[in-house]
Amino acid sequence: MFTELGHLTLILALAVALVQAIVPLVGAHKGWRGWMAVGEPAATAQFLLIAFSFVAITWAFVTSDFSLRLVTLNSHTAKPILYKITGVWGNHEGSMLLWVLILALFGASAAWFGGALPPRLRARVLSIQAMIGAAFLAFILFTSNPFLRLAVPPFDGEDLNPLLQDPGLAFHPPFLYLGYVGLSMAFSFAVAALIEGRVDAAWARWVRPWTLAAWVFLTIGIALGSWWAYYELGWGGFWFWDPVENASFMPWLIAAALLHSAIVVEKREALKSWTILLAILAFGFSLIGTFIVRSGVITSVHAFANDPERGVFILAILAVFVGGALTLYAARAGAMQAKGVFGLVSRESALVLNNVLLAVAAFVVFTGTIWPLVAEMLWDRKLSVGAPFFEKAFTPFMVVLALVLPIGAVLPWKRGNLAKAMKPLYPALFLALALTALAYAVQTGRSSLGPLGLGLGTWLVAGSAAELWLRAGRKLPRLGRLPRADWGKATAHAGLGITIFGIAGLMAWQVEDIRVAREGEPFSVGGYEITLEKVERVEGPNFLSTTATMRVEKDGQLVSTLHPEKRLYPVAAMPTTEAAIDNGVFRDVYLVIGDPQEGGGWAVRTYIKPFANWIWAGAIIMALGGFLSLSDRRYRVAAGARRAALAATPAE
Repeated sequence: MFTELGHLTLILALAVALVQAIVPLVGAHKGWRGWMAVGEPAATAQFLLIAFSFVAITWAFVTSDFSLRLVTLNSHTAKPILYKITGVWGNHEGSMLLWVLILALFGASAAWFGGALPPRLRARVLSIQAMIGAAFLAFILFTSNPFLRLAVPPFDGEDLNPLLQDPGLAFHPPFLYLGYVGLSMAFSFAVAALIEGRVDAAWARWVRPWTLAAWVFLTIGIALGSWWAYYELGWGGFWFWDPVENASFMPWLIAAALLHSAIVVEKREALKSWTILLAILAFGFSLIGTFIVRSGVITSVHAFANDPERGVFILAILAVFVGGALTLYAARAGAMQAKGVFGLVSRESALVLNNVLLAVAAFVVFTGTIWPLVAEMLWDRKLSVGAPFFEKAFTPFMVVLALVLPIGAVLPWKRGNLAKAMKPLYPALFLALALTALAYAVQTGRSSLGPLGLGLGTWLVAGSAAELWLRAGRKLPRLGRLPRADWGKATAHAGLGITIFGIAGLMAWQVEDIRVAREGEPFSVGGYEITLEKVERVEGPNFLSTTATMRVEKDGQLVSTLHPEKRLYPVAAMPTTEAAIDNGVFRDVYLVIGDPQEGGGWAVRTYIKPFANWIWAGAIIMALGGFLSLSDRRYRVAAGARRAALAATPAE
């Protein structure tokens, strides 16, 4: 009965979404306050209905209700409770239900916290948000219903994909969806502004917190996915340039550009058309990512489904919303004239360059991701675009971006002097150049990647510190009184520098060893002595494990005892590789046990990975910078907006 109620509330949510999509929009057009006011309770009702539906499906997983087809395909009674719950979104249907739940949460949040918005704008934003919700609720109910019953329920389920039975993957999708779906708010604000024909500083203040929140969640989600791939898959890498990885990375890049562009709109009333376009494209790339994951048009280890019907439905949603928004943009863009005039050397110009670099980098990733599909459609050729293309085509833009960020942050608005702006950055520049030269001199080999990464990372971190020192008037007591947004920006830029150095250091200086290891026989890798002591069979809660015990020593001292595994999940009949990692600040010792060999011994892969954890530490610091900026009262939705609301033309 509870499950049927969940199905019913999902249907009711679609009806409420349709009302919310139509009535406030008509009310805003006619100036009818009563109709405009419908959007707020409708947004709350829609969220509560979908939340009840989500709780119902979660309860079915927790109680192992195998009369539901979804539970049978993605759960098992022997599975730990954490993975029973995460099994809800470890599949196509459940993940789409989470998708619309988060979409409704953002819409309801705009209703709850958007009291300072002008009534017409608020009504239109809620209406556009409801249109997106209605489209995806229809997609779920007609093509991906999670509440389908089985006529003859089995005694047990088929279990969740073993690769997804991991804490990192338990939290990765919710954070990723908070980012993906959060960009819908920027889209709704952009379309509402296009309908009104007005984009100003107040609009930029309203749209920035939503975009920043989405970007922060995307950062956390991408970092969790990268971290999971690093320690769980046993291949030793952190980013594969897989199409689904790229699908999350593209909106992250566009959202970063949108954040910087909105600053120019807020401060200088410039780049209005460009900012609106970025808001449309950011959510458009989120929808493209949804299409890639769920249509089956591109093969990926992350893909949820291979269903042409679902793919066509999502493609139709993409065409209607993004195509419609771009059509409206083409009709209205001419009316959004920029007021601010700025010189070639100014903060505005630096932010324009920042936007161009991020947008072109996103286009490079998009081209490499979609090109195999284009080649197959047009020339019937199967192509694979791998890491070498992305690294060579993408990296130069990131290098230039890292060089520009500290300079742009200290340039004045409207017009500046480059030589004067650089003066407070000279210590950071000299430190970066000195460390680059030192790294190049002492490293083994003559790779330029590691020293370049160290130099860029130092430049970003030290440049961020120099910017804060400059804003504080070079007085220590004033640092604590700086706005949180200034601290947030500097923290995020420093986090990017740390991540850049972590990636470059790992790729340039890691040591890899593949060999057949025999029990009791030590071998040396990168200054460490490793001994395979024993291999034994271990039975887990829902898997069988071949577990090795390996001792890691350096200079005769025990560093760690590690236990890499090969697991077999009998229900799914699927093996997994569990790497064992001794994490350190400056290096990871990474061990993987393979198959037994005919002549005796075991296949063993060993990696010494310098600065690996700096990659995710930098991502955490970037997200922290975003949260710091969000906590600044000036960038909350209500800040500065009430005055604009009072000044707006009242609805009749």
